[in-house]
Amino acid sequence: MGSVSQTEKPHAVCIPYPAQGHITPMLMLAKLLHHKGFYITFVNTDYNNRRLLQSRGPNSLDGLQDFKFRTIPDGLPYSDANCTQDIPALCESTSKNCLAPFCELISQLNSMAASPSSNMPPVSCIVSDAIMFFSVMAANEFKIPYAFIWTASACGYLGYFQYEHLIKKGLIPLKDMSQVTDGYLETTIRWTQEMTSIRLRDLPTFLRTTVRDDNTIIFVIQAMERSREASAIILNTVDAIEGDVKDSLSSILQSIYTIGPLHMLANQINDEKLTAISSNLWAEESECIEWLNSKQPNSVVYVNFGSITVMTPQQMIEFAWGLADSGKPFLWITRPDLIVGDSAIMSQEFVTQTKDRSLIASWCSQEQVLSHPSIGGFVTHSGWNSTLESICAGVPMICWPFFSEQQTNCRYCCTEWGIGMEIDNNVIRSEVEELVRELMDGEKGKKMKENVMYLKSKAEEAYKPGGSAYKQLDKLINEVLLSNIKKV
Repeated sequence: MGSVSQTEKPHAVCIPYPAQGHITPMLMLAKLLHHKGFYITFVNTDYNNRRLLQSRGPNSLDGLQDFKFRTIPDGLPYSDANCTQDIPALCESTSKNCLAPFCELISQLNSMAASPSSNMPPVSCIVSDAIMFFSVMAANEFKIPYAFIWTASACGYLGYFQYEHLIKKGLIPLKDMSQVTDGYLETTIRWTQEMTSIRLRDLPTFLRTTVRDDNTIIFVIQAMERSREASAIILNTVDAIEGDVKDSLSSILQSIYTIGPLHMLANQINDEKLTAISSNLWAEESECIEWLNSKQPNSVVYVNFGSITVMTPQQMIEFAWGLADSGKPFLWITRPDLIVGDSAIMSQEFVTQTKDRSLIASWCSQEQVLSHPSIGGFVTHSGWNSTLESICAGVPMICWPFFSEQQTNCRYCCTEWGIGMEIDNNVIRSEVEELVRELMDGEKGKKMKENVMYLKSKAEEAYKPGGSAYKQLDKLINEVLLSNIKKV
């Protein structure tokens, strides 16, 4: 990877939305920009900063001389919990409360840069999560360019852009919540040229409300308006995977840069100190890899529902016995806050029956696990990072989407790409058992493996040196992020 050449080192302030699935891709992008010659200031909230120090160790955020971490408050009451905050409350609070502290931070960085003894250049651009859209006002105030990164899927993005249209057509809000179960969500709307229609149930779930002025819907519509105005949108995807959706988005958005999969691009950077900077908000258990080393190739089912999904104790029991009855070895990640109002504790009978072929851990390095040769299938919540990581590792999926655009990702995995099978929301053990057996041994499982290996090869073409993702990254840097810096 080449680096930029200019008279003054560029300084990018990177601000992710404060949830694990958003911080991870933003950190990957920040590392890529640093590798290209940028000074980086990475902005976490005070709450997530505490969690990172707790999970990574007291010196984990010291960074490098030219890659620093800073914090701003999120506007919510103080909490020392170790879980993802309430998403609707967080959306409302960040949009109302973060602009002033963010501007204050940029002023502070510029004052420090002005000191003769400082090695820090003044802030020259902002790279912001698309849903931290207050950052536009900060960029305007300091007269610097900015780029939005949409950290979820392109198909999820297109889903959110439908909200305004759905309100105008009277399809949302719902008349009453019985419409969630009475077949109303089977209503179809126009989608893309390749996939002419999509069901309401496949769109991001915030539309499932009866409230006309629902705060989350208002937030989504505001975020989409800001995206329309943005001069640069970064998508963490691959044209060959989500090309039809990108074409549709191109008629809505001014300028799209497809720079993905970000985690595979960041893996090409050969810099130990940079690699050591991690974004995991829970401590990883290294025994996961040791345990996988003792297993046969393609024999293990990996189960992880991400950083936000929660389930009822009954759903947990059904998943547990479905996995037990499948007879397959499994690695199951159960976050401490996975169960609603309870800790994730398995019954003694289940533990005894599966102890020789299972490992239950609280967190892991997912990318490392998915790329392990013993992993044969992935039971997932269909978050975009998990979906991309699974594609890049060539691992087919069983999808149990929880909320937001996970439903859209699930639709694409199961129907469009043929790399997943959906499990019903009202999970029952016999269905889990059946799908796990099909995934690992069945004809459909074999076909899904072929399809995912094909998509993996398409992703590799994008992130290999000289691939389209690198070209798009250089284009973003030159056209947008360096637009107010004199080049040599």
